[in-house]
This record gives sequence, structure tokens and C-alpha cells, in this order.
Amino acid sequence: MTRTAWLPLLLWLPMSAGTLPFDVDALLRIARINDPVISPDGSTVAFTVQTIDFTNNTKPVQIYTVPASGGTPRQITHEGSTNERPRWSPDSHHIAFTSDRAGGTNQIWIMNADGSDPRQITKLSTGASGVLFAPDGKKLLFTSSVYPDCADDACNAQRLETAKKNPVQARIYTELLYRHWTEWQSARRSHLFVINVDGTGVRDLTPGNRDVPPFSLGGMDGYAISPDSNEVCFVANYDPVLATSTNSDLFTVPVSGGAPKKISTSPGADNSPVYSPDGKWIAFLSQERAGYESDRWRLMVFDRTTSDIHELPAGLDRPVTGFTWAPDSTRLFFTAEDRGRQAIRIIPATGGAAQVIASGRGSIDSITLSSDAKTMVYAEQSGSSPVEIYRISSSGGTPQPLTHLNDALLNSYNLSPYEEFWADSTDGAKVHSFLLKPPGFTPSKKYPAIVLIHGGPEDAWGEEWSYRWNAQVFAGAGYVVCMPNPRGSVGYGQKFSEDIMADWGGKPYDDILAVTNQLIQLPYVDADRLAAAGGSYGGYMIDWILGHTTQFKALVSHAGVYDLQSMAGATEELWFPIWEFHGMPWDSPDIYAKWSPSSYVKNFKTPTLVITGELDFRVPYTQSLELFTALKMQNVPAKLVVFPDEGHWVLKPRNSELWYHTVLDWIGEWTQKSSPSPSSTPR
Repeated sequence: MTRTAWLPLLLWLPMSAGTLPFDVDALLRIARINDPVISPDGSTVAFTVQTIDFTNNTKPVQIYTVPASGGTPRQITHEGSTNERPRWSPDSHHIAFTSDRAGGTNQIWIMNADGSDPRQITKLSTGASGVLFAPDGKKLLFTSSVYPDCADDACNAQRLETAKKNPVQARIYTELLYRHWTEWQSARRSHLFVINVDGTGVRDLTPGNRDVPPFSLGGMDGYAISPDSNEVCFVANYDPVLATSTNSDLFTVPVSGGAPKKISTSPGADNSPVYSPDGKWIAFLSQERAGYESDRWRLMVFDRTTSDIHELPAGLDRPVTGFTWAPDSTRLFFTAEDRGRQAIRIIPATGGAAQVIASGRGSIDSITLSSDAKTMVYAEQSGSSPVEIYRISSSGGTPQPLTHLNDALLNSYNLSPYEEFWADSTDGAKVHSFLLKPPGFTPSKKYPAIVLIHGGPEDAWGEEWSYRWNAQVFAGAGYVVCMPNPRGSVGYGQKFSEDIMADWGGKPYDDILAVTNQLIQLPYVDADRLAAAGGSYGGYMIDWILGHTTQFKALVSHAGVYDLQSMAGATEELWFPIWEFHGMPWDSPDIYAKWSPSSYVKNFKTPTLVITGELDFRVPYTQSLELFTALKMQNVPAKLVVFPDEGHWVLKPRNSELWYHTVLDWIGEWTQKSSPSPSSTPR
């Protein structure tokens, strides 16, 4: 195949110019676009749209298509509340997808490209998800959570029915990682299956007492099918103690079944395998160090003939977040996080320099190409624009938007562009932040300000749209919003990220105060009406701020780490505290005591809103209960909000609405400002 010339492109996202301040009511009306996939013939793009059904407190998902040449998007699924994961057949005539339309359990379906004639492929008692078409068009790959000692679905169905009828629901464990995120570990395990497109010949390719894949990375899969449809590559972690291990590896197995063969070598995590179209290579993402979940993700290529593995590009000091092969197998397109943004880069598969081919003020992901390499489709977002789908040509030119699903809504609102500035920390480190001004901003006025602190801690605020901590909602309520990326943040070099280890309340705290002190020097910021809010590690930093400064008039701690010792004993992924604090509390008691906010309770004075979810197994809700108790016992004004049906994040629509109004009302109360809440009346 002739190589296509890829020219650098500058991406552009439209800004809305309405007059209304953006609020949570508007946020809950946005169509949430995801998972764009171009058909192999390059004619059509399939994608999903999630909307909010406020009446039923649900978020239904449907599949849409749009011509790749441009046109009006069209909804092609209507039955059921969850229709997602559209994947094209090799001939572009059909779409495989998952749906709950038949009895509420997700199963695999196939429909024509226009949405007609849907037919159910799987009818498993354990459901099915994660569907992929084999390149020969004859088979489908998918996952299902099954009882590992069951040989067929009849056994699984019987076990499910028995468990449902059992009056005793006690959970009994002998191993760690007995719960994860919001779920207790059950007797079932996620396995990888293959099935013929006519629904016959279902086969378990990964039997045993392990989840395959153990997790998926971003929008990429933990499994793939070879171009000849004869082999599957998958991710699994077979280490004996999963709670302390991040060592997932890549394995291959024949589609006909057999013993898996390990092909990756890193002691850290390996994930997201993708075969090259010519079948010579497997590209994947890899972390170098064992037990470090926030190590830099590197793009690696495995030679299927020689078993050699090399990194692309060698020495890139930024985490790779996604990739795809060029159809001629000579190059890879990838995205990497860099100072709050993601651009598309291209690099030869054999190594060499990477070239940025598409960039802009926003963040790009979900790259997908037509089989003739003439058309690339991707998703882009910014801090003032939710995800929309774009198309670009290999000959260069201006990217063309394929979707405008939110234009009519957003054109009524005044959305603030993300600005940025840098501050010098106490040790001279440069700290980057994003800044939003409220709608109708007047330079001569003084505004209250909110400092939002991100979680992770190895994460970052980016030029991205958010639904859980949407900065536009805070700006729309009349605040200057500051979003610092202190030490620990990714996208600023690996050393910058690692400077937080065993120093949670040290350099990151200094960085945040340095940004805050620069913020209040702005002539339009009122230093006497300053608030801070954060979740997870951001909640930890709020708890730490409580014991170390009274500069803020109000604080919001969402799912915050309050007591490091008890947190380490109750969280599920134990590799995290072991890495961050050099062992468990009995290994490093001085480090745990030094950096635990609970050690500084006597200094607590700032009014604090505490929020938690009872299903949070990452930062168990008792951390927030302990914090609230300490605040009240110290006679500090405090409020506790507990969501019994939420985990680490608040996801249900009505809960999300309450969350935003409660947070804004609390901050407004203590910064002597009543936040406008046009939707605060109960529905």
C-alpha cells in the first residue's frame, strides 16, 4: 500500500456566545458522545450518545451513525436503555453491539448498517459485553462474567438461580482484593469467549480463576484478534496476590482454544494489545515498574516473528494514552498527555522521531481510520466544549465536524474559555494552572474564587470537558475558578509526577499555595472570599489544608483521605499505599503519621462540607465519617452528605444535581455570596 502523506493540522473548536450562565441544569441536558468508529470502507461513522432521563434517574445510551463525508447524525437503535459498543463487520454491512433490550441483561446483537433487522447472537445467563468482530467476519469475541468451574451456560444459570434463592448472603474470603471500586468480589470471573456470528460454537478461551481482562485502559480494549482470525491476544494478571500486584501481562491463545502463551516481559502493567493489519506486530501499552500504577505508560511494539520488543518513541517523557495502527502497518498514530492537552502524533513502527500531526487547544482521543487510510475520525473536547466527532483527510486541510449535537443547547450559554498561567513554587518548580472567569466578567469588579484540586494524585486537570467537576458550572455561579496541576500531576514529566511520593502534604501543598497566592494577586479576585474543593486525593489535600492554613473561607472534601493508617487497612488496591508511602503503616509508621491529616485535628478551623458514597471501596466512606466527627468535636462548622447508592464518584443524575447545588450553596454561604441556582427547586 502506498504511504499517505500526513500533514500537520491545527484543530479548532467553536465557542458558544450565549448570555445565560452555565449551570447544572444545562450540564444534565448535554448529549454525551462516545466511542466513534469509522466503517472499514470509510463511508460511515458509528458512535454512542448518552442522555439523561431525569424522571427515571437513568442515563440511557443509544447508537447513532453519521456519513463520514458529513451530514445529519441518525439514531439507529431505539429499544432498551443501553445500546453501546458498535463494531463494524469487515465488509461494512453490519454492526455488532451490546444491548439490554431483551430482558434487561446485556447480550450481543448484530444489525444492518442502517439499524434494521437486529438479531440476538448470545443468550447467556451471565450476559455478554465488549464485542469485537473477527477480521474474517465469521466470529465475534466478547467477555462474560461466569463461574470458572462451570463448563456451560446451563451450569451458570443454575448457580445464579441457587445464589439468588439462598437466604444466607454472607460473603466469605480467604484472599485479598475481596472488593473493588463498588463491588464485592463474587465467585464469578470475567472470561474471554468466541462465538460464530450465527450464535453457535461459543467457546471459553480463558478458563480459570482470573479475570480477563483485569481492567481496560481508557477507551482501549484488553484483548484483540489477529488479522488472520486465528489468534487472540489478551491481558491477564496471574500473580498470587492481586491486591499488591500491578503486573498484568499479554498472552496469546489460538481461537480454537489451548494453553495461553505469555509474550510480554515488563514487571509492571502491560495492556491494550492491537495487532498490526499485516499481522507482523502487536503494539501495546506498558509500565516499567512493578507495583507503581501511575508509572508512565509507554508505547511498545512486539515482533511476532522474533519476539523482540521495542519502545516508541524511545525516551518520550509523557504518558501515551491511546494509539491505532496505520492500515499499511508501517506507522502508529498515538496520543500523549502534555501540559493538560492531548495531540495526535505519528511514528514509524520500526522507530524514529514522532511528529505531531493534529493539535489544538483541546484534547483528542478515540482515533479511528478507514481501511484505505484516506480518512481519520477522532473525538475532541475542550474545557468549554463537550465531545464532538471530527474528520480529517490525509491531504491536510481544516478538520470537519461531523456532529453538532450540543450546539443548539450551548449557544444559549456563556461558556468561559480556559486561560492558563504558571506560578513559581517555593523550590522554584514551575506549576501550571487553568483559570476560568465568570460569565459577564468585568475587570473592575472583585470576584470570589474557588481552587479546585484534582484527584489521583497522579492525574491532572486538562483542556477537557467534565461532568463530575465541571468548572463551567462553578464559573457560571459567579466564581473565578482556578485549577492547579501541582507535583504529582501527569503531563509535565515523570519526575514532576513522582515528586509527590512519600510527600503528599509537602511539595504539592506548597505548589497549591503558590498558585493560590498568585491567584489572589489578580486585581479582580477577592482574597477574602476564597474557597477550595477537591475529591479523592483532592479531598486529602482539603483535609491537609484544614490542619495547615486558614486562608480559605470554605472547604469541600469529597471522598477525601483523612487518616492514612486506617485508609491503608480498608482500601482494596494495596499496591497504592505500599508504593506511595514505602510500605504499609507498620513498615513506615513515621511517614504515615507525618502525612496523615488526622494528625493535625487540633488546627482545624475552616467550615467544611464533607461528601462521601457508601459504596466507595477506594476511599471507604468511614474516612469522611472520621473527618466529620473530628470537625464537629472541634466545634468547626461542618455538613456531612452521604450517598448510600454512590461509590467514589457521584454518577446518578438526581444525585449529581444535589451534589452541585449543595457544594455551591455551602461555598456561597461562607464566601458571603448567594450562588444563583435556577434549578435548585426540587423537581
